[in-house]
This record gives sequence, C-alpha cells and structure tokens, in this order.
Amino acid sequence: MKRIFIALSILSIIAVACSEVEYGLNTYDSLGKFNSSGEGGEGDRYTDYGENPFIKANEDPVSTFGVDADGASYANMRGYLSDGYRIPEEAVRIEEFINYFNFDYPDPTVENVSLHSETSVCPWNEEHYLLRIGIKGKDLVEDRPPANFVFLIDVSGSMDSEDKIDVLKSGFKRLAEQLTEQDRVAIVTYSGEVEVKLQSVPGSETNKIKNAIDGLRAGGSTAGGAAMQMAYDIAEENYIDGGNNRIVLGTDGDVNVGVTSTDALIEMVQDKRDLGIYLTICGVGHGNLNESMMEQVANKGDGNYEYIDNGDQIYKVFVQEYDKFFTVAKDAKIQVTFDSMTVDSYRLIGYENRVLEDAEFEDDSADAGEIGATQTITALYQVVPGEGSSGSFGSMEFRYKKPGEDQSRLISLPFDNSRSSFESASENMRFAASVAGLGLLLKDSEYKGSVSFNRVREWGDQARTFDPYGFREEYISLIDKLKTMD
Repeated sequence: MKRIFIALSILSIIAVACSEVEYGLNTYDSLGKFNSSGEGGEGDRYTDYGENPFIKANEDPVSTFGVDADGASYANMRGYLSDGYRIPEEAVRIEEFINYFNFDYPDPTVENVSLHSETSVCPWNEEHYLLRIGIKGKDLVEDRPPANFVFLIDVSGSMDSEDKIDVLKSGFKRLAEQLTEQDRVAIVTYSGEVEVKLQSVPGSETNKIKNAIDGLRAGGSTAGGAAMQMAYDIAEENYIDGGNNRIVLGTDGDVNVGVTSTDALIEMVQDKRDLGIYLTICGVGHGNLNESMMEQVANKGDGNYEYIDNGDQIYKVFVQEYDKFFTVAKDAKIQVTFDSMTVDSYRLIGYENRVLEDAEFEDDSADAGEIGATQTITALYQVVPGEGSSGSFGSMEFRYKKPGEDQSRLISLPFDNSRSSFESASENMRFAASVAGLGLLLKDSEYKGSVSFNRVREWGDQARTFDPYGFREEYISLIDKLKTMD
C-alpha cells in the first residue's frame, strides 16, 4: 500500500497523461502574476504529481523509492526566470532542485556507491526533524570504459530558434571534444524524416563529428518515434561490451509524427532497456516544451533527463559533469524503515514520481534510477518525532546493480542516534534544506511552514564552503532575483 497516485507503470501512464498541465508563456510583473498585456504562446506541458503526504509510522513504517539523479527541474526554473516567464508549480520537482548540486559526500571504498545519513532540526518547523540521506557514485577516472554514443537530434520546425537547435549544437560539440579514439559516435537527426547524418566513427575524429553537427538545420514535422528506433538500432550495431552504450537525445519534446503518445514511447524504451543501452534526454526551449513526456521516457529508459537553458548549463552537463554519462549503479532503490517508537509520522520530500511498492525493493525486475560516476544523490525526509522519544529514527537499505549484472547488491545503513540543531548541522544538510525550502516556496506547498526567500537565502549563503563549480554562488544570485519578483 504505497501512495497510490504515484506508481508509474505502463498501465497508469495513460491516466497520468490525462493530468498533464499546459501553460501559455505569459510575461509577468511578479512571481506568478501575469501582465494583462502578456501574450500567450503554445503551452509547455507538465504532469502534476502532487506532494507526498505525512505517513503514520505505526501504520506504514516502510518507505520505498527509486533514486532520481536528474537536475532538469532546477535548470528549467532558471530558464523561466531568465526569460521573464511565470514558473509553473508543476514544473518544480524538489528532488531535482537538490540533485542539481554537488555535495561533499565521501567516496565509495568497496561498493560502487557510498551511503551516509544525518539528522537535524527542521528549520521551517522546529518541532520536526530533517533526515538527510546522501549517496555518491564511484570515480571512474582511472578506468573509464569506452563510450558508444548515438547523438539523436531533433531538427524539426519547432526547434528553429537560438535557445533550441543552436544550444543543442553547441552542447553536442562540447561532448564531442571529450571523446577519445576508444569511443564511437553516430549522429541521427529527425524532422519529417529520419536521417543518419554521421555513421558511427571513432571519437578521435573530432572535426568530422563537429562538422556534421555544424551542418544541422531545423525545419519540418517531428517523427520522433521512428528516430528513436533508428538510434537504438545503430547503438546496438556498434555495441561495446562493458562500455557506456548511450543515446543522447536533444529535443523540445514535440513529437507529432509516428509514435507520439507518452505511453507508446515509454513502451518502446522499456523494450530496449534490456539491451544495455542507456538514454539521456536533454530538453531545450520554452513555448512548446513537452517536459512531461521527456522526463517520464528518460525515467523508464534507464536514463536521465537534463534541461539545457544556457551555455553555462551546456558546460556543466557536457564537460564538468561528463562522468555522469557513465553509469555505476543501475536500478538504485532506497527503502527506509522507521521505528514507530521514535517516529510519529514522516514525509518524503519530493520523489513523487519515483515512489515504489515495498515489494518492488527486492524485485530485481523492477525498474528504478541510475547513478553516474562521481554523481551525488540526496533525499530528505521531514520527520515528526514520537512524544518524548529519543534515539535513532530507524534504518535504511539500498539496492543496486552493477552495469552488466542482473542481480542487485544490498547495502544496509542504520541511522545513528544523534539529532543536531540546524545551526550546528553540516553544510550538506543546511544547503540541501535551503534548496528544498526554495522548492516548497515555488510550489506554494502546504508543507512550507515558515519558509521565506530571506531564510532560504541565509541557509544557502552560509553553506558555500564546498562549491567546486560555483553553482551555489549562482544559486544565491538566483534567490535575489526571485525576491525582487515576490
């Protein structure tokens, strides 16, 4: 019995699709308030997953979910803000806000991932606690496997703008610059028809790859389903045993020829998942963004979803975090068992579309999330303690498969007894709480408590010692911009 409205399967996708929300892109004077003179465009599409509720620990002490390594929702929000558009509440997925950022977690020593946890007072409701779970994928810098990439690029008419096709071309060229002779790359494009722009070549042929990308032009309708099939065929033909076999799709998600429904595309990628071919989807642009489809298809295709809103994001995804393209943990799942003697109730913050049935945790055929090399994953629970209780809130178990393996591995982690004040908590906890709090504000969550822009800015600004790429510094600037629109 797990949150019924969340479990995503082929049978439930059709029902979920009915709740897609379409937004015209009107300009606004302040956050969430439109100008009367603003003109609407074709709508961006999202799925409203609601919010996880508080669960009584004595009724249902076990919480199970698949990890989500995506960071798209945060970049998408930043894109709306930059373009002067209202930020739809349904576009905010708090787990993706948090997982956009790198955290200072310990490197794995034995397994492909490391686990740890921390508990502190919840800063927006001081009668509650936050339980933070941290995961990090191992570093492959010494033994990175060869890559077999297929760049699948949407060149349909809806892509004909600087924030779409031009952004993608720049990004794919950045990715090409990271490749070596042991890697392979093919390029497939699609509009009214599917075309192989570049047969698979060694990654060392950088100029040939970049010239093929430079020659791309947008125009026509969108035959995305046939293109996806072609990309999988080419990836399979050039399959590298033990390598990173991956399709990288760049699109605004507007599929209007051939296989077009979300459930049909999901069925296609699920059929191909067992081939050992991963899928990364890079969304671009606004005004016609079918984010609902892209995020769901990536989830079900053993892949991840990123949103590319500017050149800095291109550099982040394709250069700074290039190792994330190399999966070190497949079908990664978390199961937390709360002690009803110390916990009254709990709420998983975010991950609404990743919640699993408890029985799926030990089911190796059940799909879950993937973790890339060096990637960090964070999950937060808001916990209501039992009256007068002290001691550990419980324990967690983590299952994952190594690439190329079909049987999952189990790691256990008991939560310790310590519960710190928020002020004395680690920077990891304080920054994660800040980003989660911003998400609660933008969703206008019923669980936001005393969160405010000033408070999330303060929490984040005081947790920036670890900031290898300057993402946290930019985050503070973004909050300042949001404050002026509140």
